[in-house]
Amino acid sequence: MNKLCVLCVCVAIAMSVTGCSKTTVNPNYTSANPDLMRIGGESPETKEPEIINMGSYCLRVVDKWKLDGRTPDGQTIWSKDTFRNVIPCR
Repeated sequence: MNKLCVLCVCVAIAMSVTGCSKTTVNPNYTSANPDLMRIGGESPETKEPEIINMGSYCLRVVDKWKLDGRTPDGQTIWSKDTFRNVIPCR
């Protein structure tokens, strides 16, 4: 009787695991802000450095896109790094 109960429990667990594995969710790779991260495609275009006048000093802002890995389905993940340097104003 004890072996029969263990067998029933094992079968129930196996059936529930099998049932759960059939309802997989397809991944949706989106970003709320595509200016910071992009999925798939070629490397986004890198723009020229921007000089921002802050009054008594200026900032030089450089944006660089880098390959940051791949999604489980093989799409490329691109992320943007932003570098800021204080420079004298012209």
